[in-house]
Amino acid sequence: MSSRNSAIDRKALTLHPRNLAAIIDHTLLRPEATPQQVKQLCAEAREYGFGAVMTNSCYVRLAATELHGTQVKVGAVIGFPFGATLTSVKIFEAMECIKLGAVEIDMVINLGFLKGGDKEAVFADVKAVTEAVHFRHGLLKVILETGLLTDDEKLLACQLVEKAGADFVKTSTGFLAGGATVEDVKLMRRAVSIGVKASGGIRSLGDALAMVDAGADRLGTSSGVKIVTDMRPPSQNATPTAGY
Repeated sequence: MSSRNSAIDRKALTLHPRNLAAIIDHTLLRPEATPQQVKQLCAEAREYGFGAVMTNSCYVRLAATELHGTQVKVGAVIGFPFGATLTSVKIFEAMECIKLGAVEIDMVINLGFLKGGDKEAVFADVKAVTEAVHFRHGLLKVILETGLLTDDEKLLACQLVEKAGADFVKTSTGFLAGGATVEDVKLMRRAVSIGVKASGGIRSLGDALAMVDAGADRLGTSSGVKIVTDMRPPSQNATPTAGY
């Protein structure tokens, strides 16, 4: 599954905003997010052509309804933001989200197991969720929370996630310890042949293009509208077209 997701034309992304929008996961994960805000998120995803929306699990059905008949994918986060839930709970949450319409799942790695050196437990957790998600034909991204890890821990996590069969490694939740950095994306890109998603703190066009240049195949951001708008010529910004 992973090879088809990580092959992007990085040069093309700098030439047209539609190409960049297609690799953006338009994100709203704040605990106080309202249904109306999720509807707005989906409307923006349709208008600007974002590749996916990412919501908390309680809003998956709403997002799937709002995006029915479009090419925008629905994604959900599980074990979020700490990663410290039981593997069985992560599997259950992922399966419920897929039943409700999600096709992409972003799970948080068990940080305590990783930092405690229990490689077998980290691997087993990721592998079990991967197998469950793939059985339902979904795609799995695994959040490392790089701001809490040493470089050695980041490399180990990348190796375990790839070995477990997941589709992407992802930098951050954006809630705990800062966000994506160019250095971390480069490190992750060197470490794996699967996809790399940069997430957390990506707020400008410059941020987005720097992450792509460093090796990111996906971008998770709540600033997608600003990023794509800043890429368009001023004349297009004045009168955006529906379905852009």
